[in-house]
Parts: sequence; C-alpha cells; structure tokens
Amino acid sequence: MAFDKESVGYEKTVLSDLQGGWQNLRDTVVEHAGFAGWERALLHIDEGMCWESVRNLRYMSKCLLLVRNILGQGDVPDEIALWVEEVNRVLDETLQALREGEIN
Repeated sequence: MAFDKESVGYEKTVLSDLQGGWQNLRDTVVEHAGFAGWERALLHIDEGMCWESVRNLRYMSKCLLLVRNILGQGDVPDEIALWVEEVNRVLDETLQALREGEIN
C-alpha cells in the first residue's frame, strides 16, 4: 500500500493571495472597529474566509457583496475600502484561474 507524501515545498497560488486579502480586510476592520456596521461586516468577512466559501467561490462572491453593501452604508476608513477592492480584484483573478484550469 502506497502512502501519499506530504509536500515539502510551498506553491503560492491565487488562493493564498485571496486568503491573505480576506485576512487583511478582517484585520483592518477590527483595527478600526466602532464605525456603523463593523460587527455585521466582520460576521460576513468571517463567513467569506471559511473553508466552505473557498470550496464554493460563488458563495464567497455573495459574502463579498454583502460586505461591500454593509460597509458602503457607513463612513468607513479609506484603508478598509482599499482592502475590499483588493479582495474583489483577487477574487476575480481566482475565478479566472479556475475557468482556465490553473486551479481546481
């Protein structure tokens, strides 16, 4: 019986960039906590970062849309808006890579 070997190298993929973007967004929202809707946004950010969302990128897109809508209703710091745009950009790249077969 053969055993799968654990990978000894790390291959950076667009998925790792996507996870990093979500984490930076989350950290920035927590850092600037107190603005209207920050707690609701945090809930949906956590949902967007979960493994179920990584396995279903359409669901992740819905989570990001909710986050955008919640944050768009208030006066959020520019840094948060920049991270929302970055997550959106990398999510678009991830969906493109999926369509092209670069990830599966």
